[in-house]
Amino acid sequence: MNTLLWILVGVLIYTSVAMALNARGVLPSSFRVSGPILTIHTKRGRAALEWLAKPKRFWRAWGNLGVGIAVVIMVGSFVAVLFSAFSAITSPEAARIARPQDALVIPGVNQFLPWAAAVDILVGLLVGLVVHEGGHGLLCRVEDIEIESMGVALLAFIPLGAFVQPDEESQRSADRGGKTRMFAAGVTNNFLVTAITFALLFGLVASLVTVVPGVAIGGTLPGSPASDAGDPGIDRGDVITAVDGQPVEDQASFDAALAEADREVTVELRNGETVTVQRRLMVTRAVVDAPFGTETTIEAVDGEPVYTQSEFEAAVSGNEVVELDTDEGTTQFPVGVFVSAVPADDPLGADGGAPDRPMLVHSVAGEPTPTPEALSTVLQETEPGDTVEVVAYHGDGDDPWSGERHVYEVTLGENSQGEYGYLGVGGIQQGTSGIVVDDFGIDTYPASQYHALLGGSGWGDDPVSTFISRTFAVLVLPFASVVDPNLAYNFAGFNGEISNFYSVSGPLSAGVVFGLINVLFWTGWVNLNLGIFNCIPSYPLDGGHILRSAVEATIARLPIEPDPAVATAVTVAISASMILSLLGMLFVPQLLG
Repeated sequence: MNTLLWILVGVLIYTSVAMALNARGVLPSSFRVSGPILTIHTKRGRAALEWLAKPKRFWRAWGNLGVGIAVVIMVGSFVAVLFSAFSAITSPEAARIARPQDALVIPGVNQFLPWAAAVDILVGLLVGLVVHEGGHGLLCRVEDIEIESMGVALLAFIPLGAFVQPDEESQRSADRGGKTRMFAAGVTNNFLVTAITFALLFGLVASLVTVVPGVAIGGTLPGSPASDAGDPGIDRGDVITAVDGQPVEDQASFDAALAEADREVTVELRNGETVTVQRRLMVTRAVVDAPFGTETTIEAVDGEPVYTQSEFEAAVSGNEVVELDTDEGTTQFPVGVFVSAVPADDPLGADGGAPDRPMLVHSVAGEPTPTPEALSTVLQETEPGDTVEVVAYHGDGDDPWSGERHVYEVTLGENSQGEYGYLGVGGIQQGTSGIVVDDFGIDTYPASQYHALLGGSGWGDDPVSTFISRTFAVLVLPFASVVDPNLAYNFAGFNGEISNFYSVSGPLSAGVVFGLINVLFWTGWVNLNLGIFNCIPSYPLDGGHILRSAVEATIARLPIEPDPAVATAVTVAISASMILSLLGMLFVPQLLG
């Protein structure tokens, strides 16, 4: 049984017990049970809201600001959800949310929210709920709307939300603007908390946290030399600081040191241990229909043994076709950058190249192009209008490796930057001939990249735009690998082995600093998501109430008699569209998959 099923069973048992106790009158009168939802009501705290509501002009200005923010996000969310739902129906295989439970902010159930962050997420959720409903309550008193009760709502034992229950009659008698400001106050407070926590987060990371020198290990590739290194081995959380006694500061210096090392290499770890690795050349990535797949070991090129990436690159350099000996057999291997598309209207396709067909481009203007980097370097030496010779390998199908040699005279087009010639190829794949090789087998963790996104690179020339861009970056960090497939790891805070990649300065211990940063990270993240979610224009969310007020205000300005039925119909139509789109976005990919 998976985690979600256990949770559903627990909620069912809890609901049965709670409803039975409620039916027998055992629960206090302040407890109200509605299926699995338990609400606890109280009238305490109203005096504090009365005192806070005294500067009414200020709070009304704050409410008006919130209405403007909410309307912008409502429109944006409406368009985004409709577009995502359409994409989920037309391209279910490309859906970003592969499982419906990933839409729930529950660690362990949502695959992007680990249990290690559960306490931090809970703190952020509680803060978000308190400030959200506190904003509603405060604006109720500013607009002279009576409060019947306040409290919290629980789904079983999970805090689901806080609430302020306005008096229905008092709310109906309030003017439209006052009610709109009241409904927008919650999300405005959530965004304010996000701004404060993220500003503190970025400041703490910039001033106290640095990336340790070396290569951060996120993991080792299965079956690779690094994974087979034995005891003590190389594991997630390790940091490689030297190769054969030569210090390494980052990935670039590590690669340079490996290029100069022998087949057997000794690496030093930050914890003081040393590990000896017997390198061999392993395919780590290959395009579809390649002559061999991942984890294949390349043993020789044209009969000459190769054990390292630098030996492989030297062996294929300048050759059109080589013979590769692998642990799966021998194959002929044309050398060239792999391109999956040659549009018919672009230079190569228009001048005789096989349009819309994968090919291996061996050379351009007589210069070998075994990799994407080599192709880019060669093209940067050309100009639009130049006629160049292109040597390529392709067949009639999707397998260019067994295809024939073709030579084309191509007149280069104009690049989008207008600085150099444009060949007209798409779907350029990494590696040599569409395969990526590795002689060591580590998967590095993007510690420096995440540190920069969290404020480690300072504020730049424009602090406002820098803050906004980082806020959006932090929003996607917990599922960064989905947004950018080149990132192998998501960021969920400085937890576990991840903290080994960073050091802390100042009088506070690393545990205290990392703990504070994690709370700030998740508090800001939860409040930002809570504010955006509540802006969705659908009942019973705040966005639904704001939508109704906006529709009523628009109809009131039209040269017709205002009809509440029209406002209701428009609001229901938009709300229904949002609900159906959300359901489609979550469940259609699985149904069609």
